[in-house]
Amino acid sequence: YTDITQHCWDYFVDLMRNVTTQELCEWKVISKPYSELRGCLETWADRLKYSYPNALAEQYILESHHRYFHNCTLEHPVYFDPPEDVLLAMIIAPICLIPFLVTLVIWRSKDGKAQA
Repeated sequence: YTDITQHCWDYFVDLMRNVTTQELCEWKVISKPYSELRGCLETWADRLKYSYPNALAEQYILESHHRYFHNCTLEHPVYFDPPEDVLLAMIIAPICLIPFLVTLVIWRSKDGKAQA
C-alpha cells in the first residue's frame, strides 16, 4: 500500500503542475486533481483490504493542503456590520410597524362585529 500511495501522490503532483498559482484556491480547477488523489488512496485501500481513512492516506491529504492549499483559508469573505444609519433603520422600521399593524387588526375586528 505504501508504494501505491506514493504513485497516487506522484500522479496528483503531476496534475497540479497544470494549475497556476492564481488558480490554487479555485475549487473548479483543483477539484479534479484533489478528487483523483482521494479516490486513488481510497480505491487502493479498499482493494488491499486496508481501512480508509488511514494514517498514510491522511498524511498525503495533509501534505496536499500544506503544499498547495495553505493560503486558501485567507480568502474567505469577512463580514462587517452595516453602517450605523442602515442598522438603525433596520431596527426601528419593524418596531414602528408593530403598533400600526396591531391597530389595524383591532380596527378591522371591530368593523367585522358591527356588520354581523
